[in-house]
Amino acid sequence: MENDNILCVKGIKKSFGGVHALRGVDLTIKRGETHCLAGENGCGKSTIIKVISGFYKPDEGTIEVDGEGYPVMTPTEAIKAGIQVIYQDFSIFPNLTVIENLAFNQVLANKKKLVNKKEFRRIAEDAVKKINFNVDLDALVETLPVADKQLIAISRALLDNAKLIIMDEPTTALTKKEVDRLFEIITNLKESGVTILFVSHKLDEVFEISDSITILRNGENVISCPTKEMTEDKFAYYMTGRHFDKQVKKEDSYGDVVLETQDLAAMGFEGVSFKLHKGEILGITGQLGSGRTELSLALSGLLRPTYGQVFVEGKEVHIKNVSDAQDLGLALVPEDRLTEGLFLPQSIIRNITVSRLDQLVDKLGILSGKKAEEESAKWVKNMGVATKDHAFPVQTLSGGNQQKVVLGRTLATNPKVLILNGPTVGVDIGAKYDIHKLLRELAAEGMAIIVVSDDASEVMTTCDRALIMQAGRVTGKLSAEDLKAGALTDQTTQATV
Repeated sequence: MENDNILCVKGIKKSFGGVHALRGVDLTIKRGETHCLAGENGCGKSTIIKVISGFYKPDEGTIEVDGEGYPVMTPTEAIKAGIQVIYQDFSIFPNLTVIENLAFNQVLANKKKLVNKKEFRRIAEDAVKKINFNVDLDALVETLPVADKQLIAISRALLDNAKLIIMDEPTTALTKKEVDRLFEIITNLKESGVTILFVSHKLDEVFEISDSITILRNGENVISCPTKEMTEDKFAYYMTGRHFDKQVKKEDSYGDVVLETQDLAAMGFEGVSFKLHKGEILGITGQLGSGRTELSLALSGLLRPTYGQVFVEGKEVHIKNVSDAQDLGLALVPEDRLTEGLFLPQSIIRNITVSRLDQLVDKLGILSGKKAEEESAKWVKNMGVATKDHAFPVQTLSGGNQQKVVLGRTLATNPKVLILNGPTVGVDIGAKYDIHKLLRELAAEGMAIIVVSDDASEVMTTCDRALIMQAGRVTGKLSAEDLKAGALTDQTTQATV
């Protein structure tokens, strides 16, 4: 009789140098389901995946695959048992062709010493056919978009007769349209008998794709249940151990117009006109290539406008560079904090104070270490950055805490308009709520805020109004009532068809 469970791990413990990464984790996955493994950074998700795939040997606990116990699971045994892991980097060779990436593993597994191009192509064609993936087999992988690289990894996993495919944060770098395509493939894989373990902390995706959920916190199980028994509020609480107060701002709390554009254009967008008031959060949303990011760059001095007008507090201004924008009180929190927002090897102190160095010098014009530490400590506290010592390199922080550092540094300049591009991309749900709460508090104090995001739920819950962009133009304007009614989801869905 076939076992109902494809995977059953019990009491898994794993420590690293006295640090308990897993404290007796249980995980049971039923055959043919999509099971979500969720939890904040540091909860043990990555560790349990590496135990299941044989990369780590557990200190305690048992592993069963298809009812067969494995006292010591090795990577080779995991693959033979039908377990395949698709990590965030996909583990593919960028300098090789699609054919070579797909065929090499199977050829090596069969211990063949001589192969020919026809056999390579046959293997590759069979692989992509399994998921109806249309790609140039002769293309170098490094030339392909992220979504295609992911589908190559999935195709390769199916060549090895995968029974359980583990996808580690598979949607991190995908657009909404690419996520929809991935979910369609996951559904087809389920129908063909493949089980999926979907590792994510994105609430909307978890509810859309998963049949059941297991949530970890601090290396321990919090809950396992069918997805239909979970709610968004429960999910947030189980993930973080905290209850979140969903505050709603009133429209009549707005002040004077701080920022206005009239028929603004630059490379990537044209004809954009809007007004932003004190105390208002304006959402700007749209899919990749809509012009939303280019608009944020133009307003912050990183992209030179080619046409149109910009007014700050009623006065026409000309933003030629970042310095101009900063002098006018326009500050940007960039989309990619790792390459655009942080000096990763540098301390938290230096990352926070770098934009205010001229104000932290002593009478001789030398940077005052004491002033820098005091300034950094203030923003670490205000932003709730979780760290034992702000002298640590900023790269030691989780994604959410790194984003709080970038935010703190930006707010330290006391901007009139805060522009955030993808403010919660890649952060945990707890940090996401913290950032959204902070934005509402800043708006309540009178700050004007622009949130540029392709996350419909983020725009609907955080913003007072929203502009929808497509193909470089504003194609829709949504009021607070529209957002509450879910109009953004409807329009975004139509835009991606």
